[in-house]
Parts: sequence; C-alpha cells; structure tokens
Amino acid sequence: MKEFLLMKGNEAIAEAAIRAGADAYFGYPITPQSEIMEYLMAEKAYERTGMVVLQAESELAAINMVYGAAGTGKRVLTSSSSPGISLMQESISYIAGAELPCVIINVVRAGPGLGTIQPSQADYFQSVKGGGHGDYRLIVLAPSSVQEMADFVPLAFDLAFKYRNPALILSDGVIGQMMEKVELFKTRPRITTFDQSWVLSGKPENRKANVITSLDLQPHPMEKHNHALQAKYRKMEEDEVRFEEIMCDDAEYLFVAYGSSARICSKALQLAREKGIKAGLLRPITLFPFPKKQIAKLAGRVKGMLSVEMSAGQMVEDIQLAVSGKVRVEHFGRYGGVIHSPLEVLAALENIFLKK
Repeated sequence: MKEFLLMKGNEAIAEAAIRAGADAYFGYPITPQSEIMEYLMAEKAYERTGMVVLQAESELAAINMVYGAAGTGKRVLTSSSSPGISLMQESISYIAGAELPCVIINVVRAGPGLGTIQPSQADYFQSVKGGGHGDYRLIVLAPSSVQEMADFVPLAFDLAFKYRNPALILSDGVIGQMMEKVELFKTRPRITTFDQSWVLSGKPENRKANVITSLDLQPHPMEKHNHALQAKYRKMEEDEVRFEEIMCDDAEYLFVAYGSSARICSKALQLAREKGIKAGLLRPITLFPFPKKQIAKLAGRVKGMLSVEMSAGQMVEDIQLAVSGKVRVEHFGRYGGVIHSPLEVLAALENIFLKK
C-alpha cells in the first residue's frame, strides 16, 4: 500500500534522510530550514534507524563534522540556509578536493548579507560555479515540489557516492515551507556495497594507510589531481543531465526556470496559451550539470527565451552561453525576498518579446 502524508518540504527532506539510510546529520538552525533538524530530533531518528543527529555549535563545526564522517564512508548530510552555506564554503571546497561523498541542503533566503528570511534563488552562482576556492563542482539538484524534496535525497546520496563528490539540493523558502501531499518510499537498508578502498576504516596489514586530504605542496601532482577532477565533472555532464520540458514541441517563446520559479512559470504558461501565445517551459532539474545541449537545441526553434528567477539574474548567463547568440535571451526576476506572480511573468514575456 502506498504511503501518503501531508508534509512541509523541510519535513519531507528530513523524513527522506531517515528512510534513505543516512548515518548522520550535523547542522545548525537558521530560518527557513530549521524544521529539518527539528523533525529529525522530534522523530527520534536514532531510535528508528541508528541515525546520529547532532546540533553543532556553528555551521563551520557542522560542515567539518560532515567532512570527518564522509571520510569514513558514512552517508552523511547537513542543511542550512544562505548565510550558513556561505560559512561552509571553505570546507565544501576541501570535501570536493578530497573527493568525499556527502549531501548538502540549501533552503535559500534573500541576501546579500543576512538579508531576510524570505525565499530567493540568488545562491545560483555560489552553488553551480563553486562558491569556495579552486576549480571544483558540486552536483546540484533543484526540486520544484515537496515530492521532489523527498525523492532527491536518495538520488543525491546515490550520485554523491557514484562520483565521490558532494551533492547539493538547492531549494528555497517557498518549497521548504509549503505543504503538499508526499508519497514516501520505504526505509532502505544502509548501503555498504560501494568501493571502500578509499575509506578511513583502520589500516589492515595488506595495504598502505589511506590518507584523505585536499593538500599537495607540489604543483605538478596538484595539477594531475585537478585534471582527474575535471574529467569527472565532464563525465557528469555526459551522463547526469536532468530536465523537464512542458509544451516545448510547438513553442515560439520559452520560459526557462527552476525550483519555485518553474512552478510559477507553469501557471504563466497556461495563461499564455489561453491568450494564444505559444509558450513552453524548460525546467532544469540539475543545475550542474546544466542542460545546455537541450537549451541550444531549442534555441534554433523559438523566437525568444525568458529566464525567470527570484534573483537579479544569474542562471540567465548560463542560458546565454548555451544558445551562443542564436536567439534573444532576457531575464525577469524579483529579488530581496519578493515572489513574482504568474501574471507578472506573463506580462514580462509580452512586454519584452511581443510589445510592438
């Protein structure tokens, strides 16, 4: 029998972490994602599956606990919101450089600085370009529903272990706080069938001691390591691109949006079609790897693309790069925590592309 619950997005992520066989969660409270840790504690995750849940003294402590636990091969995650994720950036770079799997959840709020507790999508650059130092990438998944908040947790763990790389679930305060019906998956056993040759598990006599570090004082070995990382990221771009197309087959104008903005655009798309405007929607599900090939393909079939974001315009730059000047690309956004409406999105499309 299927199991359905009415849940907040943050609650769905927490429940999914328990059921996905997570070994540990380390975090620190910050609005609008505090319910994740609160739910894990209220649900007594340790009694249910043995999952350790610990409130660290800061975001810095939490991400370094993740670093340590990931080095032992454990399925470990953390969550925060924008300013907290900013504090974690140095250690996220270390984890990526050390090639360790973990899951990071960012329920984005508006900035810059402490900003507001209202939702935003202005952490796109930080998430997909590598917000810390060095040439590294995160696998970035962008849910647009409470159901996907749950579904993306086991997917993020699977991808993190497949590539030995941090995976980021990039949500925002809209989806984190909204409530929807969720179909939950059954609790899964902990995964132990992955390659454990790199895991810090005590040194047996028949092999060298494993060392996990992102430090190399010599430039040529460091360059060799970077070459290997870049090859891994290219493999992700070949095999892990995910997106959704809605009414794109005959579209003359295209909305490109992810997360909560994609939900708003789906209604704007309906309103546009009712007015006889042939609009479509491309929703990137993976922000890295980005669906640039599909956007380039659509660029040859439409008259214009509108990047709809709750920001001053960040993803729009990747769309422009993908189309290589083949079609006009514009941006429409609200920021500072303001959420655009479907009517505003439709008006932007008309004013930018259809106004004579």
